[in-house]
Amino acid sequence: MIDVDRLRSDTPGTDHVIHFDNAGASLMPTPVLEAVHRYLDVEMRVGGYAARKDMTPAIDAAYDSVARLIGAHPGDIAMTDAASRAWQLAFHSLGLGEGDRVLTTETEYVANWAAYVQVRRERGVVIDVVPSDDAGDIDLDALERMIDDRVALISINHAPTNCGVILDVEAVGRIANGHGIPYLVDACQSVGQVPVDVRAIGCDMLSSTSRKYLRGPRGVGFLYVREEFLDRMNPVFVETGSSQRVGLDDYVLAPGPRRFENFEKNYAGVVGMGVAADYALEIGIPAIRDRIQYLAGELRKLLATIDGVTVLDVGTTQGGAVTFNLVGVAAEDLALAARQSAINVSVSTINSAPFDMQHRGIDQLVRASLHAFNTEDELATFAAFVDGLRSGVS
Repeated sequence: MIDVDRLRSDTPGTDHVIHFDNAGASLMPTPVLEAVHRYLDVEMRVGGYAARKDMTPAIDAAYDSVARLIGAHPGDIAMTDAASRAWQLAFHSLGLGEGDRVLTTETEYVANWAAYVQVRRERGVVIDVVPSDDAGDIDLDALERMIDDRVALISINHAPTNCGVILDVEAVGRIANGHGIPYLVDACQSVGQVPVDVRAIGCDMLSSTSRKYLRGPRGVGFLYVREEFLDRMNPVFVETGSSQRVGLDDYVLAPGPRRFENFEKNYAGVVGMGVAADYALEIGIPAIRDRIQYLAGELRKLLATIDGVTVLDVGTTQGGAVTFNLVGVAAEDLALAARQSAINVSVSTINSAPFDMQHRGIDQLVRASLHAFNTEDELATFAAFVDGLRSGVS
């Protein structure tokens, strides 16, 4: 059981807003805020370079905490400025070329889809989309049938941006591992929401962020690379942060995934993300998952009772992102009206998940993404708000 009162006491933002935008950027708990402030206070007193040295234990602890969160070793982690940056660093380091095939999902994120378009245009890489089954999950039988000796990568997201589903990344991992195919998982909306264990998933690479369900600061993300896979990757850039030494004619890469890091980092954010990982682990990821899925299920039920509302979520296992539309009210207008009523939701457009949105014929939708600190009273308030908008257009 989760102590919701404690979570809300630790989350000052809950005094000011009903925050249903946790798949975008969640509300930071007090321990995270305090950790960031402590780092910045040191930087204010002694300067950035000296602060980096003085705060080395806290920075190193962040690698330990993030690794523990996903069942990895600290040496398997690289700190980046965003989940999308981490994903791009991994993807482009694979050296995909003419005729190589990438298998992905219908629900792929737009940032990743942009990279697919880029390598398709510039290098002749083939991008093939694995269909979803009738429930909205990735069709595992179709994935098996699509595999041939040209498949160079299976790349999927764990929790899509716009349809509520939590995909079975472990089942995909068994298929990828069985065929010896590199496997990349985008976990930017699952880390902090559901248990994520890279060993159970069987992935070679995994990217995620701080700001979403993990409840850390913005401007920080991380990349996991399986130790045995590292030599199959060629970093797309080399600089002082990614190398141990740079000579006039050669260089020596940094050990492990740190060869993907920049010299310049948001160190306060790195420390904050580490504390966010500690906080989530202390609360318990399974308990967080259960609370989120309960609340999201209740909100789906409430919205489904409102005339004119269509809940758009799919999948056998659904997470905290509840997506819907209200007839007669544009998603962007609903989100704006909600913000004016101190309720945060977000909007997914056809640009957010290009393949899935076009495939389902949806131009835009409202996403209300819940966290464990949300309450049943907040669900009722939001449902009443939506019903009020419906009454205004009926």
